[in-house]
Amino acid sequence: MKWQITEAENQMILREFLREHVGLSRHMIKVLKYDGGKILLNGQIVNVRERLRAGDQIELDFPKEERGPRLIPEPIHLDIVYEDDFLIVINKPAKMATIPSAHHRSKTVANGLIAHYDHLGLDYTVHVVTRLDRDTSGLMLIAKQRFCHSFFHQQKIERRYQAVIEGKPEKTDGVINAPIARKPDSIIERIVSEDGKPAVTHYQVLRSVKWGSIVDVKLETGRTHQIRVHFAHIGHPLVGDELYGGSTTLVDRQALHCVYLSFIHPITKTRIQLESDWPADLLSIVDRPCNNKLM
Repeated sequence: MKWQITEAENQMILREFLREHVGLSRHMIKVLKYDGGKILLNGQIVNVRERLRAGDQIELDFPKEERGPRLIPEPIHLDIVYEDDFLIVINKPAKMATIPSAHHRSKTVANGLIAHYDHLGLDYTVHVVTRLDRDTSGLMLIAKQRFCHSFFHQQKIERRYQAVIEGKPEKTDGVINAPIARKPDSIIERIVSEDGKPAVTHYQVLRSVKWGSIVDVKLETGRTHQIRVHFAHIGHPLVGDELYGGSTTLVDRQALHCVYLSFIHPITKTRIQLESDWPADLLSIVDRPCNNKLM
């Protein structure tokens, strides 16, 4: 990765350029300095306190990353909606785990990505930025390099979900502000608890359907199962979400889909906006067609 110093950046300290213009965290700068990477100024390894001049060439050489032992390449079809040298966004189907685990060792997004990278001749590993539950569908952002992943730790990613919930909330829009914690004696289930971490969910009812309501959801925080826990907490569990009290009569997974992603690209610094239509299984449980531009 290379940059050329402009007049606007003349006389900057290299460390400041890497932090402010490239977006490197302190940790990533340490990785480059001490863990096998290189920071080059005009082809020479230099100290990050070096002062820059217009026309200088900055090059970053990141250390090779190791793939985890569970990341086995599998030729799985991935619905790729955006890809460049640094990022990939897929439209994840329901029933597909994001990364391998003791319960889902194969047919995961990560395994499919490793096969995709191998096909392209890339030795990358997997850096999931916006992870989705196994039974949640929709847009998911993955960084191809550790640097790009670290960039998103400092950036706000706008995510919009849509869901079918049971019943009709008293208010057509509102905010659910309730801390979430792991349920005692469970490694999966979460609950609303005063001892939990802050969690804030904004919602708007888009319209009523035969089985409940379609809601548009935005997250301020990203706690595990946040949307599912919060709507169950207010008495309106997601249709199909058996873990949190939803009926599985109509669909055998939580009726939740990520319809929108918006973020600043870590390299070009341009805004990327992507949308995803509802999958067939969720369309089948409402009384008329709907998509990410619902009424």
